[in-house]
Amino acid sequence: MRIFDTKVQHLKYKVLREVARHAWDDTLLQAIPDIPKDIVPGNKPTMRCCVYKERAILAERVKLAMGGNKENKNVIEVIDIACDECPASGFEVTNTCRGCLAHRCEDVCPKGAISFDEHQKAHIDKDKCIGCGMCARVCPYSAITRNRRPCENACKVKAISMSKNTETKEAVIDESKCIACGACVYQCPFGAISDKSYILDVIDMIKKSNKNQNYKVYAIVAPSISGQFRYAKLGQVISGIKALGFFTVVEVALGADIVADREATELAEKGFLTSSCCPAFVDFIKKQFPAMVEHISHNLSPMGAIAEYIKKGDPTAKVVFIGPCTAKKMEVQQERIKPLVDSAITFEELQALFDSKDLDITSMEEDVLDNASYFGRIFARSGGVADAVQQALKEHGEKDFVLKALPCDGIEACRTALLKASKGILQENFIEGMACLGGCIGGAGCLTHGEKNKAEVDKYGREALEKNIGDAIRLTKIGK
Repeated sequence: MRIFDTKVQHLKYKVLREVARHAWDDTLLQAIPDIPKDIVPGNKPTMRCCVYKERAILAERVKLAMGGNKENKNVIEVIDIACDECPASGFEVTNTCRGCLAHRCEDVCPKGAISFDEHQKAHIDKDKCIGCGMCARVCPYSAITRNRRPCENACKVKAISMSKNTETKEAVIDESKCIACGACVYQCPFGAISDKSYILDVIDMIKKSNKNQNYKVYAIVAPSISGQFRYAKLGQVISGIKALGFFTVVEVALGADIVADREATELAEKGFLTSSCCPAFVDFIKKQFPAMVEHISHNLSPMGAIAEYIKKGDPTAKVVFIGPCTAKKMEVQQERIKPLVDSAITFEELQALFDSKDLDITSMEEDVLDNASYFGRIFARSGGVADAVQQALKEHGEKDFVLKALPCDGIEACRTALLKASKGILQENFIEGMACLGGCIGGAGCLTHGEKNKAEVDKYGREALEKNIGDAIRLTKIGK
């Protein structure tokens, strides 16, 4: 059965799997030169111009699998040598140009970048073009189009541009704009942009906990896990996580219940709020709408909330987040979160960990997750946070405050809502911000993406034993 959406994901997974395999065996440093054997077979290239380039790119992928550039705090990195197959972005004249007499494109070009051949067909001088697009707007045949690289199209915060290197024109990430959502990672057809992995840290934690038993390693899993690992039952996935050496597995959905309960109280007190759940959305506000920072919920994200709960019950605990989100790897670096969450990995990396130990989770008995409410579990999809806050207000008996929620599905919808709010013309009083389309089920670290994930999340939510948020919180006993 196909596990990943794309072959790029599968290639990334194989590198992660081999790095993890050697880490379990304490043979990592000696074994790095041997890793390419099942990824670059023989001496013939399979994806690039030559096998030497493939091996050079593979070496960079291995570095990212081992934590990447330690000096670069961003978890998203460009593999320069792999970023050379996309055409340069910019405006081009297509063959629908009719060589008309009007030459409106020439008249509006502020830099004189347009010329004509003997057939009166237009041509654009790339050295002069500034990309204003005025020529495309006035062409009566729509013969001038703009080509953009997949990563640029995917990045809705405009953090990606091309380097000034005239030969390679590799992608460059503007750290002041990047929110680590990973959209570029998922969309790059060559896997030239990737997120760093911290699986070595996680493996080291597990091995040390099993050896000296001075602490236990808790896995906290995002509610979007219910739409992943479709080749196995969810209970078998939980058994597989424990078989890796984790002490237990806890639902982040329980943290979502806690956050919904607290955000409802905060919203009723303040009158207007933006959600705190999506770290990419929160970072987006801080970087592009600084005047709106005061309106961000002061609550932790669900990941932070459940980790805090665990460590209060077990101060020696180590906590590892497992989910769909590359931005979570940035969140765990925050001063507020560092004491609570020790590392974060994606579902892609979890699959690599299973296979690095040759675990066949489909043959395992089904285990269960600590229970959360329906509302905590549906945080994984767009609209879920708003529904949960509405439920929490109801449970609080709040009659004087009327929730007018605006679920924002993707960063462009978030931008529109924040623009209106900053100008005082937004009618709603609660912005649920999700950087990924569909919510967390669209995260870059998912194995699969699509509408089916939403249905699986809702189905899993309906299976919750506790139907109320308050009951789920009250009956929770983790690490105590």
